[in-house]
Amino acid sequence: MNAADLRDKSADQLKDELSSLKKEGFNLRFQQATGQLENTARMRQVKRDTARVLTILNEKAQAAAE
Repeated sequence: MNAADLRDKSADQLKDELSSLKKEGFNLRFQQATGQLENTARMRQVKRDTARVLTILNEKAQAAAE
């Protein structure tokens, strides 16, 4: 997922994406704690994607405020 694709989405779509990423991150942390996690790089991807979505949501909110 890249920032250009995210900027094309609406705020509601971004919020849905954020909630799904947070759920996935929780599941990955749970798998890691129980020793079932196979792809450890996915945790890093999810964390960065979450940060991207939050950044773009904040950009859109700031643009709407101006």
